[in-house]
Amino acid sequence: MKCEFLDLESIHAQIGFQRMTSVKPNHPIPGGMRFFSECGPLDVYFYAPGLIRFNFQSKEVFDYGLLVAEKSEVDCELIKTGSSVIIQSADVSIEIIYSPFSIKLKKGDKKLLESITDISMEGKPRFHPFAHKNSEAWQMSLALKSGEPLFGLGEKFGKLNHRGEMITSWNYDALGLNSERCYKNNPFAWSPEGWGILVHTPGRVVHAIGFAPWSHRSYILRVEDSNLDFFFFVGDSPAEILDKYTDLTGKSPELPLWSYGVWMARAYYQTADELLSVVKKMREKQIPLDVILLDGRAWHKPETRFDFSWDPDRYPDPKAFIKQLDDLDVRLCLWEYPYISTFNPLFSELASSGFLLKNKEGFPYVHYWTPEPYETLLPQLCPSGIIDLTNPKAYEWYRDKHKDLFDLGVAVMKTDFGESVPDEAIAYNGDSGERLHNVYSLLYNQCVYEATTLYGKGKPMVWGRSGWTGSQRFPFGWGGDPQSDWEGLAASIRGVQSWGMSGGSFSAHDIGGWYGTLKDPELFVRWAQAGVMCSHTRFHGVGEREPWIFGPEVEAIITEWIRFRYRLIPYVKGCEKEANQAGLPVVRSMALAFPHERAAWSFEEQYLLGETLLVAPIIQPGNQVSVYLPKGNWYHLWSGQLYQGGQEVSFTDVPLNEIPVFGREGTCLPLGPVVQHTGQLNEIEVVEELWIFGEPQPDLCRNISYLQWESIDGKSQFTTPQEVKVKHFRPA
Repeated sequence: MKCEFLDLESIHAQIGFQRMTSVKPNHPIPGGMRFFSECGPLDVYFYAPGLIRFNFQSKEVFDYGLLVAEKSEVDCELIKTGSSVIIQSADVSIEIIYSPFSIKLKKGDKKLLESITDISMEGKPRFHPFAHKNSEAWQMSLALKSGEPLFGLGEKFGKLNHRGEMITSWNYDALGLNSERCYKNNPFAWSPEGWGILVHTPGRVVHAIGFAPWSHRSYILRVEDSNLDFFFFVGDSPAEILDKYTDLTGKSPELPLWSYGVWMARAYYQTADELLSVVKKMREKQIPLDVILLDGRAWHKPETRFDFSWDPDRYPDPKAFIKQLDDLDVRLCLWEYPYISTFNPLFSELASSGFLLKNKEGFPYVHYWTPEPYETLLPQLCPSGIIDLTNPKAYEWYRDKHKDLFDLGVAVMKTDFGESVPDEAIAYNGDSGERLHNVYSLLYNQCVYEATTLYGKGKPMVWGRSGWTGSQRFPFGWGGDPQSDWEGLAASIRGVQSWGMSGGSFSAHDIGGWYGTLKDPELFVRWAQAGVMCSHTRFHGVGEREPWIFGPEVEAIITEWIRFRYRLIPYVKGCEKEANQAGLPVVRSMALAFPHERAAWSFEEQYLLGETLLVAPIIQPGNQVSVYLPKGNWYHLWSGQLYQGGQEVSFTDVPLNEIPVFGREGTCLPLGPVVQHTGQLNEIEVVEELWIFGEPQPDLCRNISYLQWESIDGKSQFTTPQEVKVKHFRPA
């Protein structure tokens, strides 16, 4: 009787995959070496310092501009042994072992990563180090150390540490935040051990990360693409890895100042008068506001959407309507999506021009929307064609159709959806829908961002839902459609952090939750506090989300937090510089901000806002929260009390008008005046007050332009402008 040393799960997972047994060195190339293999040539080389490319190019494909950095010249040394070649630059090296084909990645003497070490009693690896399936899919298996976490992979709403999970990089209309499915994916992950990986593909990627049914000690990647192309990042910190990743795929640009104000929305304002009444009430109550949204169904006829036209019954004079908003110093955001109803006469025109994705028979592909039971939760959506953004003329048509809207005075577009390209569709460039599906989100937001650049006023931006590798170049996104309950709030907070760890510098979530009945005033307050302490702030959901909906007490608390939001604008705008220059997100998880303090990593609903503020939102009823304060000293923002770091602190009776926020010793917090809209700041960062936590350190206050530093007797001293008030937090 034959013993089975490999379990059925791992056997099933490898069906159809053929092991790549060996490689053979061919000749040196700039920065590395070319190898022969049964799948064709393999190039392994340094793309930049600390960045190694590993590329099987079996055929020419569209790469969709996911990478923006050109290869740089990197001095390297090729060290040949009897069984391998080591490609080394400075203290980073990758060893390519010929047979059995496998790899080892090192920094100095430290081994960062190697091919799978999970071996059966028969001496066989549980999974092949490298395998392929008819050159249309690939599998790579890497070893993980015990307890080694892995972060990133897009806007995931569950655990930030994905160890033990199977994650699929595939964009979905997730219909909420309650599963692994999400709107913004990215096959980029990193470990605090000092390495990261990006799979350069628009295709589906499956990540089994210490996934016990396969191998609890391995990271197994499955890539659905004709080529296998990936990058290894090596850095001394997660921040350095993010910097290298965003060098490769693009940094986030500067955003308009007004985007940092409050956005108000509802699904949906049914008439112009209803929307205007909300804006006027905000102004009468002196509740600051900068942007208001006309969401799906709110400004056009649903049965013929989307063709950029206004519903003439509700908006007979859009220009006059927008002028009323301008007079109230409020900007207008309009909803859109890249689909066209089959009931719209424009459908036939676009189809005959070749501007729509096609089916295999060459006819326009018709997309049918959400099946039951969800059809009662979302607006009824008509069968639709999908704009083929791989067709340059269709791309230009869709981009230029925005001109009339911006000419009317629209400030920004909400680029909704973008996740619905089906596998069986055929694009103008010849790609299948399967290959276009993920990257369509990037093309869509890029197109609208370009339209805003060409026809809008001031710095461009979009308010997008879906994304892929490189989407941070066209910021920014919000976190989908959370359920209106406490778990929806917690998932939203994790989603913002996860997207930040995946290269997305800016994000927001729907304050109050998008679907379900918002009936808990305590939840609304706690969500508003978390939303204010984010890169951007928007109230939104099905039904009313205005500050007054639960009466005067709740309104007063939320109003004060909104006013504090406007005071924070100089600080958050300063955080933007780190996004532009270093790829750091405004909202930073504990693992990203404190990679050497493992005790902090499990506190996944608290975060750093920039360099200075540690924010601990309350995510359950009862006014309680436990906070982990990393090593160092921390000052409670509201009481001024000093807390020593390196410990967990429990807060059991937090007033409804507070959440725990702490200032990090050695940092500064610039605060502006309370204004009703950012126009009163005249497009500059006005600082009224500077809060200083302990003795400021130049390296921790590098984005604070209001401190003037000089060296006196070898010690850095600072001064502040006379007109800026200083509040100094010091030990009692």
